[in-house]
Amino acid sequence: MGDASRVIADLRELARRTSTPEGAQRVAWGPVWREARAWFQAEVEALGLSVETDAAGNRWVRLAGASPKSVVIGSHLDSVPNGGWLDGCLGVVAALEVLRSYAGTTPPVSIVAVDWADEEGARFGRSLFGSAAACGTLDLADVRALRDRKGVALVDALRENGVELERVLDAEAYLQGLDVAAYLELHIEQGPVLEALGRSTGVVLGTVGVERHKLRFVGQAAHSGSTPISMRRDAFLAAAEAALRFRDIANAHARPGGGVVCTVGVVDVEPRIVTAVPGVCEISLDQRALHADVLAALLRDAKAAAAEAAARNDVSVEWTPLLRIDPRPFDPALLALCSAAVNAETGHAPTLPSGPLHDAAEMARLYPTVMMFAVSARGLSHCKEEDTPEPALAETIRAFFRLVRSTVGHVAG
Repeated sequence: MGDASRVIADLRELARRTSTPEGAQRVAWGPVWREARAWFQAEVEALGLSVETDAAGNRWVRLAGASPKSVVIGSHLDSVPNGGWLDGCLGVVAALEVLRSYAGTTPPVSIVAVDWADEEGARFGRSLFGSAAACGTLDLADVRALRDRKGVALVDALRENGVELERVLDAEAYLQGLDVAAYLELHIEQGPVLEALGRSTGVVLGTVGVERHKLRFVGQAAHSGSTPISMRRDAFLAAAEAALRFRDIANAHARPGGGVVCTVGVVDVEPRIVTAVPGVCEISLDQRALHADVLAALLRDAKAAAAEAAARNDVSVEWTPLLRIDPRPFDPALLALCSAAVNAETGHAPTLPSGPLHDAAEMARLYPTVMMFAVSARGLSHCKEEDTPEPALAETIRAFFRLVRSTVGHVAG
């Protein structure tokens, strides 16, 4: 099934059309993204198939099979600004090649390719826009007032692309009408694990859950020259102590394949001058884990550690939730098929969780789902340096085609 070298050639052509020397520019709802979609549509129509667009802007191609059950394959064509040549579009272009391999036949089940709209959220900040709408989790109240950095309203950008915000949830009915039996997604890892293992291809156990909070430590600003250290109420030192403890907590709860990480990515202090003890310090805390019980334990222990650090420094601490996402473990039967496909092609099937979110996380709530990863050179993504060596990429694509064949057979029964 399929030609891996043609997939790579298509990816190179798409990059040529939609990139600058700074990287990919396929930002959702913009003109370069539309150009990428127009290229995809032309390739589909050359097969005698048609592209349909749902109410949320997701693009669908259905090749009817002997059974109304569908195996859905896809990812997203949109990118971050100055992104890479593989992120997202690898899965869509691989799905296109699957369609080519079945074109002119009647497969045992329907084969459906999807290009999800605005997976990245790069322009308006709401990731997984199209898949969340189709899966019924998008809250219009959360996005109705969104604007980009230039002040353009989301509602206007959507309308420019033929999408009406108040109707996007109608996409759910379209998805339900496909009788989805399995969802398969091919993606680059976007991290360093597979390269460290010396492997081209990995089996993805699921997407991790996320607990994201803002912590505000409040002490007392004071003159840095006249206030003895023992008498200070230094909000920054409390936050710093807590941050170090968060790292220790993540290490304590780590387990193989558990995807346990924590990150303090934002630190703001007040009054933010050289000669003042910080009276206020706000930090972000992003905690991730594949297993719900581990994620809950991370948050519980972090709250205890922050309280202890605050008490030692005679400051207070207040937590504000920013984001919560449940872990999305993938389907056991599809995981077995994926492992068999990777092992058959590469001789080894390492497993790993996905730290980044993907459209598969939305689909996994409703349908049997699995992902396959290709190695990322130096673990880099969301930048122009993103790459996968072509021999490894071809190997992964061939493994993915094996997965498609076995899934079609599994669904057809």
